[in-house]
Amino acid sequence: MSATSVVVGGSSGIGLAIARRRTERGDHVVVTSRSAERAATAAAELPGPAHGIALDLTAPSSIAEVFAGTERVDNLVVTATERSGTTVAELDTDAALRAVNSKVVGSLELARVLHPRFSPHASVVLFGGVAKDRPTPESTVATVPTQAVSGMVATLAVQLAPHRVNAVHPGVVGDSPRWADVTDHPSIARTPIGRLVTVAEVVDATEFLLTNTGVNGQDLHVDGGTLLI
Repeated sequence: MSATSVVVGGSSGIGLAIARRRTERGDHVVVTSRSAERAATAAAELPGPAHGIALDLTAPSSIAEVFAGTERVDNLVVTATERSGTTVAELDTDAALRAVNSKVVGSLELARVLHPRFSPHASVVLFGGVAKDRPTPESTVATVPTQAVSGMVATLAVQLAPHRVNAVHPGVVGDSPRWADVTDHPSIARTPIGRLVTVAEVVDATEFLLTNTGVNGQDLHVDGGTLLI
């Protein structure tokens, strides 16, 4: 039986690259997107067995129904996020709630719903970001839930034991759809490796956390050393 990997937010960008790597390894991949059409399109483009489903993490109460037909999960990767750049003074509480539901409550509900279906060696990788350690006034709504990812890793690694839970915290990913057209990004000057990290490097980090059975409860920063400067 092939392994089943669920990639939440897997219809584009880093999530799609992770889904592609998993299908190349022989997994059946479940790709999620808020749009059923985008999820199905992404799944059809993968080089292996896959299917797409619509999932909105900003509505956590819908998660159980969405995964009602899923019988087994070997890997769960949660890359989805809700972007909202604002200061406290300009806070939009509805946008803030969507961001917290997407990054925190949605991830916790995914763990609750899918844990009973985890195979014996199932693993979870959550996605955060360096905004948790490098906040700016405009990153408030991103920084707070991203910091919560570290807390979820710590508590879920204990509560879901012996299943492993880790997190990847990417820096600015230079060839991702969000940043590919931005030249001379200011992060380059303060990154010791002299360049931005790549999608492939983030995928490799995710694969490491999924496959190295001795790594658990860890936050892995893939930022080229940005936090050192």
